[in-house]
Amino acid sequence: MSSMDEFQETKSEVRVASLYQWFERAVVLFLTFLIAIVVVAAVWTLSLKILFGLVLTGSLDPSDFEVFQAVFGMIFTVIIALEFKKSLLVVAERREAVVQIRSVVLIALLAVCRKIIILDLNETDAVHTLALATVILALGVVYWLIRASDCRQEEAA
Repeated sequence: MSSMDEFQETKSEVRVASLYQWFERAVVLFLTFLIAIVVVAAVWTLSLKILFGLVLTGSLDPSDFEVFQAVFGMIFTVIIALEFKKSLLVVAERREAVVQIRSVVLIALLAVCRKIIILDLNETDAVHTLALATVILALGVVYWLIRASDCRQEEAA
């Protein structure tokens, strides 16, 4: 194979790769836009529920933990969506080629924390609570290992 053939082959591979990268970027930006719409709608709904459902009706009782569980559950849902959007923006800005596993584990931890906050311990059996504790421990260990690996890579660089 001559140098010219190799050059043409490499050029076509780059063109295909750049086409796929363009497609990937367009999909990520579209998903980011959709998540932004969901976040805005969730914040709007949360604001209306807090303002009209709790404050104006006088239902905001500091001793009623169920109300606070519901409000904090909705807030955590928005935080999870924002973190998901942030991980997509990292891909869109091309700081990383793929979604970082650390972000995925962090989103999973946030989702489990949300579940713990809205969990009614009076109606939850011990096995379910143990399973949630095991999931939290496992995700925490995975997050710690990933973070330690990232720190070692940064020190080596």
